[in-house]
Amino acid sequence: MNGAKKKDGICNIYTFAFVLVCFLMSGCREESYRMALEDKKSNPILLGGLPLYSSSLESRAITAENQSGAKGQGGKELNGRKGAPCLWNFKKDQIYTFAEIEGPGVIRHIWITVLNNDPNTGPNKMRNLILRFYWDDQKTPSVEVPLGDFFGISHGRPQPLESEFLTIAEGKGFNCYFPMPFRKKAKLVIHNESGEDITPAFFYQVDYTIGDTVTEDTPYLHAQFRRTLNTTIGEDYVILDGVEGKGRFLGANIGIVDRFYGKEVWWGEGEVKMYIDGDTDYPTICGTGSEDYGGTAWGMGQFYARYFGAPLIKDEYVSFYRFHVLDPIYFSENIKVTIQQIGNDGSPDKADPNGPLGEFVAKGWYKKVHSGGGQFERVDDVCSTAYWYQTLPTTPFPVFPDRSLRSKGL
Repeated sequence: MNGAKKKDGICNIYTFAFVLVCFLMSGCREESYRMALEDKKSNPILLGGLPLYSSSLESRAITAENQSGAKGQGGKELNGRKGAPCLWNFKKDQIYTFAEIEGPGVIRHIWITVLNNDPNTGPNKMRNLILRFYWDDQKTPSVEVPLGDFFGISHGRPQPLESEFLTIAEGKGFNCYFPMPFRKKAKLVIHNESGEDITPAFFYQVDYTIGDTVTEDTPYLHAQFRRTLNTTIGEDYVILDGVEGKGRFLGANIGIVDRFYGKEVWWGEGEVKMYIDGDTDYPTICGTGSEDYGGTAWGMGQFYARYFGAPLIKDEYVSFYRFHVLDPIYFSENIKVTIQQIGNDGSPDKADPNGPLGEFVAKGWYKKVHSGGGQFERVDDVCSTAYWYQTLPTTPFPVFPDRSLRSKGL
């Protein structure tokens, strides 16, 4: 009996030693995970999905006065009296790295502003200050979008906007709340491709945490901008393609320059399609119309909401967005997202070549395929910014639209 107890005691010692060695070998990842579980256990009350207190995370912020985000180093310029709140002179063609952070961590919030209230120069700035974000050791960006488009509104024309992830306070304070995890490193760059010096300059703040549990299987934020001046009639505009990995499509903001504006026809009959994990001719998900994808119906007026909205409906300029949060769009291999260019002229007959739509008929920008209804295929000027999360590596994006393409007609 005593021998059995002694044997059990030795086994318990060996078991404890084995567990201790495994724990020490597991490294900081498991320790961070354990601490996160402890945080969750001891802090059941959440604020914005995060515990009221975390012993495993540290809060940091990068600004022009504390470019490293180091602890206790904020606001030191001019003896702490706001000596360097921004990049004063953002020169043309300058590439400025406004945040470079060692991981693991998560960027929680980005705030940016530049003076953009001049109707002559504002759209040029918004469309030609280019954001590029690089995750871990990648040489290709995972985010490549003009400043205004990244923050939710197309055509370089900021408007007040409030949504789940993007807020433009009073049309001039740009805020982003996409969680942006990174395991090794985050590098955030802005390139002044506007052709002019930006003065007064570039203000920014990047708020983040360090110590987060980020694994090789963690999906990272991606965002991609596209513009096509003249879509091909009968072919869908591509919002996103060439994605390889696993993750979720978060949504898009889409811009239309309505060339038919003032002709009493409707632009938005086109359906949004999502081809998931190898879909070919037909998609898994297909909507019912452009304004329906934007969360509204029977036309589209100017509004914004938590997950969808149209913050810019003015003259020929249309900009609307949709985020898939409670209606997630998951993919395990690849995804492609498109939107049709279909309008409605309210008549079962084809447009009169000598009538109000004659110029579009002559250019080949109007084509009625089906009789008995008002729908017609059209050629449009379309731009888009797609947002999605995926595992690394990032497949290189298509060639980024040059300045003339980005800026034409704005």
